[in-house]
Amino acid sequence: MKFIIITGPQAVGKMTVGQELVKITNLKLLHNHMTIEVLTKIFDYSRDSFRKLNEEFRIQIFKEFAKSNEEGIIFTTTWDFDDKEEWDRIYKYIQIFKENNAQIYIIELEADLEERLKRNKSENRLKNKESKRNLEWSEKDLLKSVEKYRFNSKENEIKEENYLRINNTNMSAKTVAKIIKEKFEL
Repeated sequence: MKFIIITGPQAVGKMTVGQELVKITNLKLLHNHMTIEVLTKIFDYSRDSFRKLNEEFRIQIFKEFAKSNEEGIIFTTTWDFDDKEEWDRIYKYIQIFKENNAQIYIIELEADLEERLKRNKSENRLKNKESKRNLEWSEKDLLKSVEKYRFNSKENEIKEENYLRINNTNMSAKTVAKIIKEKFEL
């Protein structure tokens, strides 16, 4: 069993890289908006009910998946490296898989803001993330997050053995997926 976390700031290409990785491996994909989009139809994104249920959905999915006979799962998420609760959240997910003897991989993507603003409007993103279709709101949210959160780690901050940081500003998702597959022999 493999648990692969792809993290990085909004519109860096986490989901798209995950989709490409699925095409060249036997892994499944749970991108963060797969749970978000279900819940935003019922609860406002800012409500405690939304956050609680989103977390519970993911944990239950991970618990069931970790016990399965599947080869592995890719999960995409943002991670505010300045927030201890975010570290706890990520390592709660990791622990579920470690308890089931899974191999853990953390892939961190980074890209220039200008490129991320372009990707924020991409067809694939808008097709898969209904809540991002309000482009005015989505762009403002992305720009606000640059000031409010630290979605990329500092050097040597992530201690997992299977860790890879990729600046994908000038790379296709297909190229990034190939790099990940080859590096970790997926």
